[in-house]
Amino acid sequence: MIDTSESLTQKILNRRVLRFALGIGLAVAVSAIFSWPLAYIVPIFVAKFLVERQAPTVQTVYELLIAMLVTLAMGWLVSVGPTHYPSILLPLIAVGMLWAYYLFSHPKWNFFALILIVATIVLPYLAILHPGAAMAVAYGLSLSGVVSVVIFALLHVLLPDLAEQKDQYQLPELDKESREHEAFRALLMAFPIICFFYLLEITGALLTMIMIAILSQQTAGQKSVKVSLFLIIINGIGGLLAIVFYNLLVTVPTLSFYIALSMLCAMLFGYKVYSDPAKAPIYAGIFSTLLVVVGSTAASADADVASNFYVRLAQIFLVGIYMVIASYYLETRNWSFLQQRK
Repeated sequence: MIDTSESLTQKILNRRVLRFALGIGLAVAVSAIFSWPLAYIVPIFVAKFLVERQAPTVQTVYELLIAMLVTLAMGWLVSVGPTHYPSILLPLIAVGMLWAYYLFSHPKWNFFALILIVATIVLPYLAILHPGAAMAVAYGLSLSGVVSVVIFALLHVLLPDLAEQKDQYQLPELDKESREHEAFRALLMAFPIICFFYLLEITGALLTMIMIAILSQQTAGQKSVKVSLFLIIINGIGGLLAIVFYNLLVTVPTLSFYIALSMLCAMLFGYKVYSDPAKAPIYAGIFSTLLVVVGSTAASADADVASNFYVRLAQIFLVGIYMVIASYYLETRNWSFLQQRK
């Protein structure tokens, strides 16, 4: 006799893996066909939604609306504001990053925090290097968020989740003071290198800054050096898989093959993520690295695409080295003013 509970569990798993694969395929297709500024982050957003949220809610739309308003406001501000005054611009960037780091530790605001940290770093940087581009990129980032939410909702309409118990938003694991403490640690880890890139106006450093800013939040807690080393391994595996993916794509450079290969990878990683929740962050991290490297390269308008692909891999490797060094420095210092009050 068939165990109905086991059969239902398998059906739930199969449905989620199928939804994940279709979602990534649709996100890759839309971003590749229309190719607006920052379109390549749509698959990353869709993957984040499908892994972390069981179904779309009003909170998802609320986060998106606020993120769009903040992003557009920030794009307008840097277009007419203090990009020529580092003494004003850099403190404002630090405030935006600190706000994002604080919100990252609350599951309810994680998506908004991700868009906020990207907007805070990308928009002023582009306004400095390419005056007039910030507003266009702000629209692009907002559009990427809208498209991601639409794809996420559409897939749940077509393939609703079979689990009876729906996920609830969890409260933060840390109290307010601990969240503030980790937010400051993340800022101390990321902000010096952000200032370095901004002050020297180094071109081609955008991906590096985004990776450092996001990974700093993940390594700001206890045992940050071990976490940083762990992230190097994850990013390294993702980078190696990206090389395989890229070389296959070069062999068959068509959109249909790109979509099919993305869906195959999504199906493999989706099964690992949903069947083994304890190791889901590992597989999700590897897949995210693959999406970032391949997606940003595929969206590149530069002539030497192959060279840029390996430059992006090198950037991710250097990010990992920096994270280990910064984590070690913070871990071996007594930051008394950041310690929790007893």
